[in-house]
Amino acid sequence: MQHAAQTLKGGRLARQAAMLCQSADFRLWLDRRARAKYNLQIEDGTHTEQDARDFILQACAIDSRAELDHNPQAAAMFAKIAQAFGRYQYRRRQC
Repeated sequence: MQHAAQTLKGGRLARQAAMLCQSADFRLWLDRRARAKYNLQIEDGTHTEQDARDFILQACAIDSRAELDHNPQAAAMFAKIAQAFGRYQYRRRQC
């Protein structure tokens, strides 16, 4: 699959995933998610852009963000991640 990932060209979803990884809010959500879901003792600001990328790749079972635009199952999982993050942002704005 590694060879296939190298030949795929990323599109809208790959760009959206890259922008999420660059977002400090998304990385903060990953910090807080890790504390809540896995009871990890980590401080805010722990997750890096690379950590965010690794999270998306692992959660979507892909080797490259470009695969998001070519793999329906990965795209569906990415949509769930984006929705969960969107709900988190909405709740934060309500406070």
